[in-house]
Amino acid sequence: MQALEGAEADENLAKLAKALGHPARVHILRMLSRKEARVCSQIVDELPLAQSTVSEHLRILKDAGLVRSTQDGPRVGYCINFDGLRRLKALVAII
Repeated sequence: MQALEGAEADENLAKLAKALGHPARVHILRMLSRKEARVCSQIVDELPLAQSTVSEHLRILKDAGLVRSTQDGPRVGYCINFDGLRRLKALVAII
């Protein structure tokens, strides 16, 4: 279990907060929380953003540990990383 306090925890919380610092990324997380998984094209269809922009938002969410991806040929599926979400909740709860 990772520490909830200290320099590493502060860095981790800052990274998670930065990932949530854009309304489109929050919207993507909400979309993913309502379904098991979606491919990038399905997410693009629901947002008024270019595919490249959505891909960049997904990369940021994945780098922060809030989203997981799986590759099936040329298609990449995305879903919530519940371990990352639990970590975020735990870090925010002690502030």
